[in-house]
Amino acid sequence: MEGSRFGANAGYGLDIKPIDATVKVLRDGVVLAQSARAKVMYETRLEPQIYIPRDDILVALSDQNELKTFCPFKGTARYRDILMDGEIIPNGVWSYDDAMPESRAINGHIGFMPNAGVEVDFGGAELEPVADGNITGPLVDWLMRGAAFETTPQDFIGALGRKMEESGIAVKRMSAMIWSLHPMIAGRHYIWTRDADEIVTYTPSYDLHEHPAYTNSPLYHVSQGLGGVRQKLDVPGLDMKFPIMDELRAEGATDYVAMPLIFSNGQINVLTLTSDHPKGFTTANLGLIFEVSSVISRFFEVFTQKENAQSLLETYVGARTGARVLGGEIRRGDGDDIDAAIMFCDLRDSTRMEEELGRAAYIDLLNTFFETTSAIVEAHGGEVLKFIGDAVLAVFPDTEDGADAGAEALQAAREIVQQLEALRDEDPPRCCDCSIGISYGRVTYGNVGSRERLDFTVIGRPANVAARLGDFGKKVGHRIVVSDEVARHDLDRKPLGDITLRNVKEPVSCFAVSADKLADC
Repeated sequence: MEGSRFGANAGYGLDIKPIDATVKVLRDGVVLAQSARAKVMYETRLEPQIYIPRDDILVALSDQNELKTFCPFKGTARYRDILMDGEIIPNGVWSYDDAMPESRAINGHIGFMPNAGVEVDFGGAELEPVADGNITGPLVDWLMRGAAFETTPQDFIGALGRKMEESGIAVKRMSAMIWSLHPMIAGRHYIWTRDADEIVTYTPSYDLHEHPAYTNSPLYHVSQGLGGVRQKLDVPGLDMKFPIMDELRAEGATDYVAMPLIFSNGQINVLTLTSDHPKGFTTANLGLIFEVSSVISRFFEVFTQKENAQSLLETYVGARTGARVLGGEIRRGDGDDIDAAIMFCDLRDSTRMEEELGRAAYIDLLNTFFETTSAIVEAHGGEVLKFIGDAVLAVFPDTEDGADAGAEALQAAREIVQQLEALRDEDPPRCCDCSIGISYGRVTYGNVGSRERLDFTVIGRPANVAARLGDFGKKVGHRIVVSDEVARHDLDRKPLGDITLRNVKEPVSCFAVSADKLADC
């Protein structure tokens, strides 16, 4: 493994040397500094930095300002503005006035910031080139410094494969099976191939656990805690235990390894590596990978926790609300006042159906009702905020593109009624009917609750009115009842007059809307 420019395996280093020439610092042809006593600092992986004695600065500088930055090797840097004729360059220079012992040679010297727009004339002196060596080797160095900047698990596994190559590991194919906490998918299987340098991601459902291709695979063996797998694939006449190995051998693979990636909660994920080198993996290759496998596991765990948080929030509070929570709206009172249509859709005769159908069949029907309603709400730009017993509370915010939330909510209500009616025509029929109330107005969309338990919801008169209109519709025999702000989108609306709703102070002008035909919005 290569060491740094300071010597093989020397670790991180600083080296300060005098420049045996007269150095000039210029900006747009104006000499800002000129010195025969300039110094250059070489630091691991950084561009060489020029430092000029304070007495050799020719341009006016401000007093030290409030900006401070800290370097563990050089100390605290203080900054000054460059004062040129008619121009001020903020924080254009810095200096270490109480440098650390290893950097004492630049104490009080001035360095020019890269964004100050200066050029340096070295007077014929040549600096040593930047050495991109590694302290411990490409793979370990990248895991310590660069891996944290990969933003997705796909980017991470791709970079990991390339760093293994750079470290001399003959890996042809690598995969990671990472189990997830998601209502629909069992996990994510990332596969990187060297020749294509691309990542394919599979998201198997929970049916995977019963599928022979999985139960007869190294992934299953390792994830069940039965230990890792190592198999040389170029042995003539060998009867492979797992079918995947025959497939890989047919593609030219010579060696195969599957090892556990264990998360901090004990969850066992799987990393697999395939080589096509004539001699397969060396002991040093696999030793290095085993040494860093816990670090690799932690990176995948961070990605997985983020994905789990997002999927769970979207599952329980909706995509739009989940994004707001992940974005930092987590305190009681966080939220916005928005204009929105509020829909309250209630399953009719649910008590009777539960008694007639039995618990299991009723829950199946209830899930069908929720799924039908949710899909239509989302298709029209709305979001289901919550399921309340056998009812759905949804919000349709007004959008910047001018889409009218009231029209979208009304269209969604009609489609819900028609879809539920179609269920009654199936064989066997699913007797599923609803009562929908829709109101429009200003609501607060955000967090309410106790200090320990919050609910992201909508608060305001339109939410109360929507719920009461749904109840009123049951009494008067109409599936869809809306307030006048929503009713204007339907020319065939039927006036129901100004009615008094429970816990609503003023009477509400409401209308019944037919779902016999779809309206043009």
